Amino acid sequence: MGKAVITFGEIMLRLATPDRQRFTQVSELKVSFGGGEANVAVSLANFGIPVQYVTRLPQNDLGRAVIMELRKYDVGTDHILWGGDRLGIYFLETGSNARPSKVIYDRAHSAIAEIKPGMVDWDNVFGNAGWFHWTGITPAISEGAAGACLEAVKKAREKGLTVSCDLNFRKNLWKWGKSASEVMPALVENCDIILGNEEDAEKVFGIKPGKTDVSAGKVEGSQYEEVCRKLKEKFPGAGKIIITLRGSVSADHNTWSGILYNGSEFFHAPVYQITHIVDRVGGGDSFMGGLIYGLLSFPGDDQRALNFAVAASCLKHTIHGDFNLVSVTEVEQLMKGDASGRVVR
Repeated sequence: MGKAVITFGEIMLRLATPDRQRFTQVSELKVSFGGGEANVAVSLANFGIPVQYVTRLPQNDLGRAVIMELRKYDVGTDHILWGGDRLGIYFLETGSNARPSKVIYDRAHSAIAEIKPGMVDWDNVFGNAGWFHWTGITPAISEGAAGACLEAVKKAREKGLTVSCDLNFRKNLWKWGKSASEVMPALVENCDIILGNEEDAEKVFGIKPGKTDVSAGKVEGSQYEEVCRKLKEKFPGAGKIIITLRGSVSADHNTWSGILYNGSEFFHAPVYQITHIVDRVGGGDSFMGGLIYGLLSFPGDDQRALNFAVAASCLKHTIHGDFNLVSVTEVEQLMKGDASGRVVR
């Protein structure tokens, strides 16, 4: 097996309304787990990539349930810390048609929010690693989490790991005293791979495309080439800049694609029409998992890596829960153009 991919962040208890009901209607909620970096880890493990997930969990039954869930999907838990009093929670109300989905966070004072620099032995964590992935969600949680993330990024860079980030701006999380635009540059400047959606670059760095209308499902990849160039200018050390392109026709129908810039060439993925969406939460994470797999598996073929990421994420929209539970074979089948959904016997 090759060197491991390490991901670091918060995993939460996910409580979702069943059957697209509203919070005000339900008498029960569906229980699962999810979180940006854990979602990436599950995707990678599912694709056969060795992966270790780093977080901090309360030493109670919920914390142990998280460990069991991750191990079920072959995600390494060797470096998870025990401590703190609670597991973060998020509540999901799945939208339908013109009604958007809603997320309510209950993650203040979670175990990972109370992490501090020095708690994780990054030398040990990165001992047999080749890649480190983090998202903008982690430094948004708390000052301590931001410090631990910066510590990890610098150590990973020092040890020669490939470092990737998903900008993942969440305005409702940046409440600990500093803004994303103040904190993120020092982290992102250490990254080789930078991923963002059609709005992240604007919300975090003030970099935006020309005229576009995401809400009308009109997202053109060519409009984001300038965003990629400006991100490259701001972070010249990054080898690849990737933007996911989601057009929201309705809660049930999105267009989905992506663009990759490697400093000299632009690569555009096919555009998928995703109708009858089952669950779009974790869509960006499934893209990132597919991208890391593609860059590791198809070195030098950025187009194929991008196409794999978009196809993998397209399939995630058909699966309940945060995790993308599809195989490499299924992704490659979609890449070849087979979207028939015929029964496989």
